[in-house]
Amino acid sequence: MQDAFDTPPHDPAAALNDEADPTLDPGAGPQPLDAPRPPRMPVSEDDLRRVARGGGRAGSSDYDLNPELRDALPPRRKLRPAAVLCPLVRRPQGLHVILTRRADHLRHHPGQVAFPGGKVEPNDPSPAAAALREAQEEIGLDPAMVELLGAIDGHETVTGFLVTPWLGLVDPAFSPRPDPSEVAEVFEVPLDWLMDPANHARGWREWNGQRRWYYEMPWRGRRIWGATARMLVGLSARLAALDGAGGGAA
Repeated sequence: MQDAFDTPPHDPAAALNDEADPTLDPGAGPQPLDAPRPPRMPVSEDDLRRVARGGGRAGSSDYDLNPELRDALPPRRKLRPAAVLCPLVRRPQGLHVILTRRADHLRHHPGQVAFPGGKVEPNDPSPAAAALREAQEEIGLDPAMVELLGAIDGHETVTGFLVTPWLGLVDPAFSPRPDPSEVAEVFEVPLDWLMDPANHARGWREWNGQRRWYYEMPWRGRRIWGATARMLVGLSARLAALDGAGGGAA
């Protein structure tokens, strides 16, 4: 199910990632970032395996661009575990990332682009198993069609989750079967496009009279933003760092 990152009603920072919140006024549109060093293109499967072998680290946060929001957090708050699958599929043009667009009728975050995933349930044997279970429920992806490469940097959300993203190579024969109660669309984006810092931007919305910033990547009429965009930016940085570890992406 895709309700893992729903907004807790008591969270004053929740509006940062809620496109449907009527108190939010859109900002002036995406603003380009000062582009860091990009990974070497095309990104290869070997590069992804090397990044995954490095394991997940503390990683990123929804507060990276809004550090002042941390002041409103309770001390030593406990984060709930969640996991998402970053599904990668080989195409003649190169590796592509499979993404979903949430159903428009959902109460929280309707129409938002996301990885398949959700909270880790008590009966899930591991976070990786949770990510695979959610992908099967949401887009009909049989776990047998996924080669898990490993975890990458975790991400803390304003809604109180610590999300572990898992890289997985998907059999090219996979044909999505989205659950219409949760997913409106399944689509693919070239990995090299997502990893290029030239395509990473910052957007903002007005909340309580202040700007709240987030990462975004506009793609052919779709808007990849928030936590999903931040995890992709983190993956790009990890790939670019491979050059300093003795080759690979640069």
